[in-house]
Amino acid sequence: MFAVILTTDGGPVAHRLVGLADHDAEVVGRARRVAFICSKPDSSPAEAAPSGIQSLGGRYWIAGRLRLDARGALRSLLADRIGSRSAEASDAQLCLHAYAAWGDAFVDRLAGDFCFALWDDARNRLICVRDQLGVRAFFHAETAGAWFAGDSLDWIAAQAPVGRDLDDTWIADFLCVGHCLEFGRTVYRHIRRLAPAHVLAISDAGATVRRYWHLDVGEPLYYSDRRLYAERLLDLLQQSTADRLPAGRVGISMSGGLDSTTLAACVVQAAGDPSRIVAECTYFERLMPDDEQRYSALAARHLGIELRLRAVDDLTYDPQWRSRSIRTAEPSAAVVSAHPDRLVGRERAGVAAVWFEGEGPDNALAFERNAYLSWLVGRRDWQRLAEAVFFYFRAKGMRGWGATLRRYAERHAAIDDSFSVPPWVDRGLVERVDLEHRLRGVGAAEPPPHPWHPRAIASFNDPIWSALFGDFDVEETLAPLVWRHPFLDLRVLEFMLSVPPVPWAREKLLLRQAMRGRLPDQVLERRKSPLSASTLAQPIRTHGLPALSGSGRLDGYIDVGVLSAGLPVEGDLDRIVAVHALDHWLAERAP
Repeated sequence: MFAVILTTDGGPVAHRLVGLADHDAEVVGRARRVAFICSKPDSSPAEAAPSGIQSLGGRYWIAGRLRLDARGALRSLLADRIGSRSAEASDAQLCLHAYAAWGDAFVDRLAGDFCFALWDDARNRLICVRDQLGVRAFFHAETAGAWFAGDSLDWIAAQAPVGRDLDDTWIADFLCVGHCLEFGRTVYRHIRRLAPAHVLAISDAGATVRRYWHLDVGEPLYYSDRRLYAERLLDLLQQSTADRLPAGRVGISMSGGLDSTTLAACVVQAAGDPSRIVAECTYFERLMPDDEQRYSALAARHLGIELRLRAVDDLTYDPQWRSRSIRTAEPSAAVVSAHPDRLVGRERAGVAAVWFEGEGPDNALAFERNAYLSWLVGRRDWQRLAEAVFFYFRAKGMRGWGATLRRYAERHAAIDDSFSVPPWVDRGLVERVDLEHRLRGVGAAEPPPHPWHPRAIASFNDPIWSALFGDFDVEETLAPLVWRHPFLDLRVLEFMLSVPPVPWAREKLLLRQAMRGRLPDQVLERRKSPLSASTLAQPIRTHGLPALSGSGRLDGYIDVGVLSAGLPVEGDLDRIVAVHALDHWLAERAP
């Protein structure tokens, strides 16, 4: 945990430093208005721990969680300022030097996974930054006479003298969708979450928030030699994995699918030693048909890496979850599996402190054929259109057309993916936050949509990513390990989004071409296998859900009578679990 307190009433900050026995604290600046706080070193790996409190020339101070990409390029740009010690500079020190060199524009030179607070003493200014995709969370609250900011929502809620009133809008979204539909809200009305790619600057003139980066993909990237697409992807993945590799062993969450096995192949090449790599495949034995262990074993043998197989049928739901001493900063449905997640996480941490995860290609390589071809028609780019159609037909082949015909023949009705308000949500809450209107906008792209890759680009501006990274944060609090996401490196992500979706995004042709000869043919020819059922359905039918507390804490959020009267269907299970998770969180919340 790291945090910063800044007084705005002109008084020193020392009197606000109470109850910090388990933290390192340092009051900085000539006016002694700023205090940086960091957790004392513990069993967490160095890669997961805060940077500590660092300074430059008695003018700048910084604390945060920082892991930068492309350090070599940044060091080269700063070589004249840092001198011969540039190779020894930590990521936090690089940020300080970058700010000293470029001022506010320094954030334009940063990429990676980070959140941090930087104090400029000469300008009496605090600068708080969150990375472009929001891998690391950052929270802030303004009080009478002070600002509190940092990466721990729990710490700010406990320390900042602000009301702990709950945010009805956040809770309504959580009950219906599973996460908040806005980046800036938290479960507490008076504590805000800094949105990804944003800077919060606080000075005597007040506070400002600005966005410093947008996911901007212009023209598609056209290579005359089609082999260059795969070669460029491999080159960028090598850079991405090399930037994230720890000094020792590294773990990979590896299914038998294309994304994670591609990641494993790139990590093996970047590490140069397969014995440093351990992969873990989680699979189901009973809850649903599952071939993950077979395909992951093929990939592991081909790459020469260790593979651990873990059946997770009994790990998706803990029947005793309500009695566990596990508390999340915000209500989370993940609490029903937090205890087995902690046990698994501790086992993983004993193997490797850093674990890689393969999220990203499903979104970046969305196959948006119609949008792309329509865009080419609108531009009257007949040559590109002809090439796209030719390569699409050739890539699809007879097997692909057969599958298409079968899919259309079996289509009886359109699937409605829209969200609706469950009948047990309190009508007063629905009206207070205009919930039905909010849910109609779920999944809609921000106007104007991208002209030729609308769904893919919009997906990376969805707050669901903050929820996903929040789940990884929870896992990191349960066990001393850290998760990293090489496909979400901006160099890799922007390249995948720039590649013409026809034909390269069809069934992730780009990855299949890049991995030709690097992974077994059986893995490359395998088609994506989505989960066939909810992983909670059978465990809940077997064990049931614990009774609601009956304390009245759900009043104003849930009509318990309506909820109890109905028999939930499988499609409602996730939302019913959200009700129980909220009830548990409210019961555990300190008065």
